[in-house]
Amino acid sequence: MSIPSAIEAVRADLFTDLDQLRQKYPAVIVEKILRVREMFNWFVANPNSTDRRFVEELLKRHDISRVTAYNDLSIVKTLLPLHGSASRQFHRWRTNEMLLETYRLAERRKDTRTMERVAASYGRTNAVHIEEDPDLPYDKIPVQPFTATDDPSVLGIKPIPNLRQKIDSLLERYRRESIDIEDVEYEDADLELDTLFPEPVPDKQSWNRTESTSIPPSV
Repeated sequence: MSIPSAIEAVRADLFTDLDQLRQKYPAVIVEKILRVREMFNWFVANPNSTDRRFVEELLKRHDISRVTAYNDLSIVKTLLPLHGSASRQFHRWRTNEMLLETYRLAERRKDTRTMERVAASYGRTNAVHIEEDPDLPYDKIPVQPFTATDDPSVLGIKPIPNLRQKIDSLLERYRRESIDIEDVEYEDADLELDTLFPEPVPDKQSWNRTESTSIPPSV
């Protein structure tokens, strides 16, 4: 299995638990993810910060080269547009951090009631009460054999005996019956529609009757 690039690992597991990171990536990638996570949170908390201040803060916190610091800066900047779409995951991580810190403080004071409430909130936040669906072993599902066939009985259809001979006999029969059919030429009929369907001409009496009704009476 190939090792993903640093930017791919950071995008996929920016807020993943440390133990899971160590199981999934080599130490150098884990260190990169943790460093970018730390500075990503710093950048979110200091939105008006400049690139120079970001690099100086990173160099002060970690023993890395300036080139590596600018590389981390570029990765953080690529993550910022995704911050809105990934806010649920980000806030879940922040919630877990605050809950764990609260639990540690309550444990120091031996405040068992607060410890119990924090533990319940931690469980609800991470949905530990919901059973995860087991991964289906797709790699162990055998491939179903497929064999082409022209036997209709596999579909529950009763086969016709001597099907090929029946097809040949029907073709021969239809050829014999259609042997006298010939294609002939034809011409469009030159119909004199004006002669066949002349326009009706009103008679003279009706014309006079119409004309007389249109003349207004004299006063």
